Amino acid sequence: MAKTVTRCPWPVYDDPVYLKYHDEEWGVPTRDDRLIYEFLVLESFQAGLSWRTILHKRDNFRRAFTGFDYEKVARFGGRDVARLMNDAGIVRNRAKIEAAVNNARCFIAVRKEFGSFSDYMWSWVGGRPIVHAFRKFSDFPVFTDEAVAWAKDLKKRGFKFLGPTVIYSHMQAVGMVNDHTVDCFRYRELAGRKAR
Repeated sequence: MAKTVTRCPWPVYDDPVYLKYHDEEWGVPTRDDRLIYEFLVLESFQAGLSWRTILHKRDNFRRAFTGFDYEKVARFGGRDVARLMNDAGIVRNRAKIEAAVNNARCFIAVRKEFGSFSDYMWSWVGGRPIVHAFRKFSDFPVFTDEAVAWAKDLKKRGFKFLGPTVIYSHMQAVGMVNDHTVDCFRYRELAGRKAR
């Protein structure tokens, strides 16, 4: 008899892309600036849409945004924005596309100030993941005080489309918080894990 795996209540169980994301990526602490920028872009595009939609377009986003190379994206101009607006493989929202380019420029400015974006990012949680003890879907907050404070600072630094709810989703994705439910098999696996 096959062993049953207990997961968080939110993944779509009949979607292998969604399950793989939950099982292997969501909540894993990272210090990889390229991956961090990728999640900032994806989370901002997800605003108002389902995460499932974004996951299924992720490879298209990678192609469209030069592998999420923020140095290259920061140099995007009007032609690039027009190209992206004609790319049916991504979410064609001009404000979000322009925000991704703007945010790449802001991202680089933060790197210059702090040495890496990850150093700046992790400072908002004291350098370690916050571990919650959620039991059911209704336990999940829309955002936390840390997300509110960080979103405010990002706005002050010129970032766009990164309000508290988007930032909290980002914090969950990059492992700044361990928001797997306590019965999920990933909760214990990630408890105490440091960012890589």
